[in-house]
Amino acid sequence: MPRIYVLLFAVSVFAAACADDKPAPRKRPLTEKQMRDGSVKMHSWDRQRQADEIEQYIRRQGWQMETTASGLRWMLLKKGSGTQLAKPGEIAKVYYTIKLMDGTVCYTSDKDGSRSFVIGRDDVEPGIHEGVQLMHTGDKMRFVLPSHLAHGLTGDNAKIPPLASLVCELELLKISQPE
Repeated sequence: MPRIYVLLFAVSVFAAACADDKPAPRKRPLTEKQMRDGSVKMHSWDRQRQADEIEQYIRRQGWQMETTASGLRWMLLKKGSGTQLAKPGEIAKVYYTIKLMDGTVCYTSDKDGSRSFVIGRDDVEPGIHEGVQLMHTGDKMRFVLPSHLAHGLTGDNAKIPPLASLVCELELLKISQPE
């Protein structure tokens, strides 16, 4: 007999819950600020994850690298004879090798020839623009670019996938003034 009372009680509670005519409150769409804050939070989490992966990679390679405020890692491989650092607006001519962290070579001047670009202006990875400004003519440096200093969320739609960190070696051949 007590089971019937429990069953009746459960059915009556269920019936009362179903009889409530109030619609469930509608969720308001996220505000632009909420979306931006969420994106910033996700992006900072991903930047930290990438920084940790890069740090482990550098340790495995046995490299001693410096880090800039933006997260660019760099090390001098060969000291050049130049006396002045490259500056924004100048034209840099470089030999380069750009690889993924798994060792896949994406682009190289061995195949494509040297490259010239206006520092801070031309279509080159932001980390390359930053890195070349640490160089004197003749310097050869190795850089590790987190994805936000490389091709970011989209990759380059060719050889570099989305969110890829890059290992770049640059030799600064010449700095000149634009004409």
